[in-house]
Amino acid sequence: MAQMNENIATAPVSPLREFFAKPRIIARPGFNRWLVPPAALAVHLCIGMAYGFSVYWLPMSQLIGVSEHLQCPVNLSFWQQLVTRDCDWKISMLGWTYTLFFVFLGCSAALWGSWLEKVGPRLVGFVATLCWCGGLLLSSVAIYFHQLWLLWLGAGVIGGIGLGLGYISPVSTLLRWFPDKRGMAAGMAIMGFGGGALVGAPLANALMNFFAGPEGNGVWQSILALAAIYALFMLCGTFGYRLPPMGWHPSGEKAQNTIRNHSTIQVHVSVACRTPQFWLLWLVLWLNVTAGIGILGMASPMLQEIFAGKLLSLDLNWYALNSEQLKRIATMAAGFTGLLSLFNILGRFFWASVSDLCGRKMTFAIIFCLGAVLYGTLPLVNHGGYVALYVCALCVIISMYGGGFASIPAYLADVFGSQMVGAIHGRLLTAWSAAGISGPVLVNYLREYQLAHGVTPERVYDITLIVLTGLLIIGFICNQLVRPLPEKYAMTAEQQQQAKGLYTINKNAQLTWEAQPSTLLMTASWLAVSVPLLWGIATTLQEAVKFFL
Repeated sequence: MAQMNENIATAPVSPLREFFAKPRIIARPGFNRWLVPPAALAVHLCIGMAYGFSVYWLPMSQLIGVSEHLQCPVNLSFWQQLVTRDCDWKISMLGWTYTLFFVFLGCSAALWGSWLEKVGPRLVGFVATLCWCGGLLLSSVAIYFHQLWLLWLGAGVIGGIGLGLGYISPVSTLLRWFPDKRGMAAGMAIMGFGGGALVGAPLANALMNFFAGPEGNGVWQSILALAAIYALFMLCGTFGYRLPPMGWHPSGEKAQNTIRNHSTIQVHVSVACRTPQFWLLWLVLWLNVTAGIGILGMASPMLQEIFAGKLLSLDLNWYALNSEQLKRIATMAAGFTGLLSLFNILGRFFWASVSDLCGRKMTFAIIFCLGAVLYGTLPLVNHGGYVALYVCALCVIISMYGGGFASIPAYLADVFGSQMVGAIHGRLLTAWSAAGISGPVLVNYLREYQLAHGVTPERVYDITLIVLTGLLIIGFICNQLVRPLPEKYAMTAEQQQQAKGLYTINKNAQLTWEAQPSTLLMTASWLAVSVPLLWGIATTLQEAVKFFL
């Protein structure tokens, strides 16, 4: 038995396992921490296309009818709708794909948050790439064979797992690289997720137009092409991840002063989840996300149905538009989706940076108050036909939606400490899963209920907006109830040692250094993510100008 144990202990490590081993990605002295943000952006810009999937809803609802929706028989059961090839899918059924995205994002982040701390972001990012791009591949097959169940499995379940793993992989990493700028670091870590549709939505629309022909509208080909492009970018970003040694801190007196002002309490993930503060922050995130995610998921159809012919300077309602006019406003709606994505990404960086100056609690108070005012007044804007004002209001709302995501990791680090923030953040993201159900279901089914009772498309979202206003008011109250944790929740010495065991370190590691110049690598890394972003911004602004003319 002793000999067998000795053989196991001395067994050679496989090259693949060695390549993904956590000690391999711990940075050497002189590493420039500004090389990590573009790696995170490369991954998040790809998985952020989940926000842009509303571009596909209307084309997917006309796969059989091609030029118009071919409605299924009333007596067709739910299970028959999952496999039918004789009639088109309802948008409400397609919306469940969007819901599954975020249900499985939150669940996978919660389940494997501690695994991330153990194995490091490189392996987690690699698995995320396989899941997200593999899910898109299955979605392409599902659309080709018109099988809704396979679309849900591919994009929703497998892709959703990829979203969760890809989302959390850089967050705790960048919080460790930027302990002096927690809000900004979290903003950089996940701003790409908010901007994914900024690049993906116009790219998806362009690919659909390229592949469209007499036999179809090019949806499955577009998704297949995106899967190949995203696989390349995500792998490059994943292999660019590096970790600082445990206890590393940046040089400079200003940075040291900022770090010293942070709370020193460190709370174990198993204890954090049993505190009132965790559940108050859970509600804060859930309410903020529910209010934004339902609107964001229906952004494209919502704009088209509310304003219809007004988008083309015509006094025509939705039902009076011909196929050519519908195609033109669909292109404008794709630009609108991209514009929202632009403000989503800007809001993540802006509001997270504001939280470094004003504090997380004050930042969320502003987000909830301003959001409630905007949601409450949107029905009046819609009835007046003020397209430009509607677009501006939605842009501000979505910036705060993204800002909530970017500020919450730093909020958690402030309350529970940074040592296990990756695992705590992963569990808190179950609020996103819950919001992924409540938001789209609230918007989609209230819409269908009102349409079935004769409400016109331009007024079909009024009640929804009032309900969302109430949710934001409740979120404001929850945020105000968050208090600092007492010392009794801090980790014991044994727990701290166990938590450190999740992070492989070198006891002789250098804990601060001046970054060595790496001009060529730095330039190439930032260009790789900034060029697609600039293209997305240019395309988005080109379409957005039409709303203000």
